[in-house]
Amino acid sequence: MRARTATWFETKIRYEKMMEDGLTKPVTEAYVVDALSYAEAEAQIIEEMSAYISGEFKVKDIKQPTYKEIFFSELASADKWYKAKLQFITIDEKTEKEKRQNVFYLVQATTFFEAVKNIDEVMGKTMIDYTVASVTETQIMDVFEHHAKTPAEERNDVPEYEEQQA
Repeated sequence: MRARTATWFETKIRYEKMMEDGLTKPVTEAYVVDALSYAEAEAQIIEEMSAYISGEFKVKDIKQPTYKEIFFSELASADKWYKAKLQFITIDEKTEKEKRQNVFYLVQATTFFEAVKNIDEVMGKTMIDYTVASVTETQIMDVFEHHAKTPAEERNDVPEYEEQQA
């Protein structure tokens, strides 16, 4: 398991998908991308999905989710994404009462029980007292992380007219 904190955006795209019976059907699928802005999120999902979808598709929605951290599984069979609500438990020093703060995570796993196990694996390494309040399977198809470009990739992004002027 590995955890990654970033600015995530949930995006939805709509396109014509070829079904198993050979017919095409309009579908809307959800994906998560790591980006700094809505514009960058839109550009990134278009770039990522262009490799998988032949034909036209539209970005139908972009929103910032309640989670900032994602727990990635190393298992190839982990093909589902679960939204987990954890409650961090602290004691208010003045009133000496227990306080619970809700924190959300996105967790990759094969099953519900594996998602809970993955949460415990990551959170068990911390000193935070917590309870798992809920774990819900999402409709998210995949998560695309931002990867820094190598210098060679950066050079290939320079438009021709800029290269000629240099």
